[in-house]
Amino acid sequence: MNINYEHYKVFYHVATTLSFSKASTNLYISQSAVSQSIKTLEEKLQTTLFHRSTKKVTLTHEGTLLLQHIEPAIHLIHHGENNILANRSLQQGKIRIGASDTICKHILLPYFQQFHQAYPDIHLQVTNRTSLKCVQLLKQGTVDFIITNLPNEQITSTMTMEPFYTFQDIFIAGTRFDHLRHTTLSLEDILNYPLLMLEKNTTTSQYAESIFTKHHLKLQPEVELTSIDLLVELAKINIGISLVPDYCIKHEPMERVFPLKLHTPFPKRQLAMVTHKNVPLSVASKTFMNHIQKGKS
Repeated sequence: MNINYEHYKVFYHVATTLSFSKASTNLYISQSAVSQSIKTLEEKLQTTLFHRSTKKVTLTHEGTLLLQHIEPAIHLIHHGENNILANRSLQQGKIRIGASDTICKHILLPYFQQFHQAYPDIHLQVTNRTSLKCVQLLKQGTVDFIITNLPNEQITSTMTMEPFYTFQDIFIAGTRFDHLRHTTLSLEDILNYPLLMLEKNTTTSQYAESIFTKHHLKLQPEVELTSIDLLVELAKINIGISLVPDYCIKHEPMERVFPLKLHTPFPKRQLAMVTHKNVPLSVASKTFMNHIQKGKS
């Protein structure tokens, strides 16, 4: 089917803004031209892409399905244009990274600082999402690469992983639990205390649940949160025992919060840079990734 790319571009802007007038403004064309383009596309595809009313515009099922295919393509085209326009001497350009706020704060900040000092004209655009949701960003083409915890069930065979940092998940406690400071606990013992963990739709919680399940135990957290840093703070004020990556307490004074000793420590995990095999990286992105690899631990 021979359909003009411009029709798909107009569709993308209407679908993402749910507004014919906003699409008109974004594309610098008249609203009537937007309407005509959508009408032509619907005729060629023999379907209705939008529900229209005087108050709002919404996607039909077919429109939603088309957007799922068009959005990555649009991002890929823009990405290619930016790569071509970027100066290969690293005097300009943009790097789009997906990573959780915890990984950014505790792992990536030094890399951001060093890279910015070396290449001040390269724009760093960081989108903070959970590791699972970062994979979706990569699939959509809205980021160049992501930094994620492994294992990550969302990663597919179309992606390439480059591990660069090894860490271990640990349980931490505050002064209320000082009697445990020199005690070695089993996983079953841990379940006798109030547990604070990340919410279930995270790689960390899924990994922890798999460990307990292997030992025929069921995790039942008392509190589930979206922030690792808040888990650390709640452990400090003795709300309960928190499960966090060990790198989150590297600089914490041990008299306030300490790691619990386990008979069966969690196996170590890795952080990895993940790219899409079908999306070529810009020179700037490759340089930043090499920068991380050189400093890996």
